[in-house]
Amino acid sequence: MELEWVLSISLGICLVLVSAWKWKHKEVRFPPGPMPLPFLGNLLQLNPKDLPKSLLALSHKYGPVYTLYLGPRRVVVLCGHEALKEALVDHGEQFCGRGKIAPVERTFKGLGIVMANGERWKKLRHFTLVTLKNFGMGKCSIEERIQEEAQYLLEKFRKTKGLPFDPTYLLNCTTSNIICSIVFGRRFEYEDKTFLSMLDLTNKLFFELSTPWAKVRSCYDMYSGIMQYLPGGDSRIYNPLQELKALIDERIKINQETLDLKNPRDFIDCFLIEMEKEKGNPSPEFTVNSLALTALNLFTAGTDTVSSTLKYALLLMMKYPEVEEKVHQEIDNVIGRNRVPAVKDRVNMPYTNAVIHEIQRLVDILPAGLPHKVTEDTEFRGYLLPKDTNIITLLGSALHDPQYFSDPEIFNPQHFLDEEGCFKKIDAFVPFSSGKRACVGESMARMELFLYFTTILQSFSLKSSLTPTDIDITPQQNGFLNVPPIYELCLIPR
Repeated sequence: MELEWVLSISLGICLVLVSAWKWKHKEVRFPPGPMPLPFLGNLLQLNPKDLPKSLLALSHKYGPVYTLYLGPRRVVVLCGHEALKEALVDHGEQFCGRGKIAPVERTFKGLGIVMANGERWKKLRHFTLVTLKNFGMGKCSIEERIQEEAQYLLEKFRKTKGLPFDPTYLLNCTTSNIICSIVFGRRFEYEDKTFLSMLDLTNKLFFELSTPWAKVRSCYDMYSGIMQYLPGGDSRIYNPLQELKALIDERIKINQETLDLKNPRDFIDCFLIEMEKEKGNPSPEFTVNSLALTALNLFTAGTDTVSSTLKYALLLMMKYPEVEEKVHQEIDNVIGRNRVPAVKDRVNMPYTNAVIHEIQRLVDILPAGLPHKVTEDTEFRGYLLPKDTNIITLLGSALHDPQYFSDPEIFNPQHFLDEEGCFKKIDAFVPFSSGKRACVGESMARMELFLYFTTILQSFSLKSSLTPTDIDITPQQNGFLNVPPIYELCLIPR
């Protein structure tokens, strides 16, 4: 009898919760979506090992705009290029808020260019864009920095003498040095202990962010108050972030002690100068803590995403040797074997440009993008989204949208070539997101990818111990990032 009473009460509570959900859902005119369970939300309908794929599958039933409950937290999911463009571009001001990323909240607390919102974010973004765009203040431009660093990479590559090796370490070092030269005003030797420590922490951070545990933690933010105290808890992400921030804090102190207001050396100096301008402001946005976290954003993003894309690029060239051969031919015809590749060459190399775009499209480094939120009550496609509604933007659904790519799951550079072999732009190509929250380093990343890719293939042919058909491009982890698989290659001088 007692058991029946408990079951009846439990059933009654569930019915009340479901009825309340239905009423609230209808009242604010949210998009349709699967019925959530109390407390769990739609947890049982998602696969933590491949969350982006689960989210895309639900769109086939509920449409390109649907509502999902991640634990007690309600989010709206956007799938396909049309829905993403309508939100991020056409309604850019309303959708430019940054949604919550639970595993990193404890560190950032709304600071740093990635996590900031409102006027704070607008000021930081404007400052960062201007600083990156005008970074001709040093001894050389960003393009020259990349060209110079690519030559250091070639030296390291030649020392492998055609033997098999894992390119991860060298690709991390070389791409990281580009952002380091901007943020810290210097490049590091590849054996520098502090540099290696920062790279190791960054790799650990992104790997942990892409594990099933972190995906569940990020989405099902049910235990934010206690997770930090549980064994393991947030420490696998929190600790690397704190160690990275401590190393950056040390660099900031050095810059503070040697700052010349009239001769800024790097991004940190420029930020410190802005801090001086805000000295009389009772609520300054440019603070030491904000600087450290913005520098942390730039360093981690500038290190991992480009190096991961290049690692996929080399793997795909070994899997598709016929594509590599065509790239070799175009490099020989346009650049030759002796001149250093330059950004101006890109316009005369439509096939190579198409290959790089197709690599980015297929590997889909950041499949679910970063979460957004609406900044005000927003009418969208006949629905009413209340202020602060969290938004998931499935960038991968645009990159694999069959309306724009004839064979979205196949590696095919022809996706970006017209009938005459000229490069063609496709609106659904959004690996850097789009709208007001698009990646601030997009132009620099595109420059890096082209210069590194052409520089490597100008000097080497790529060989694998496996046959092309046996080469597997499946990611190690596919959550926050599609982490490239571990592999070895041989570089054969041309």
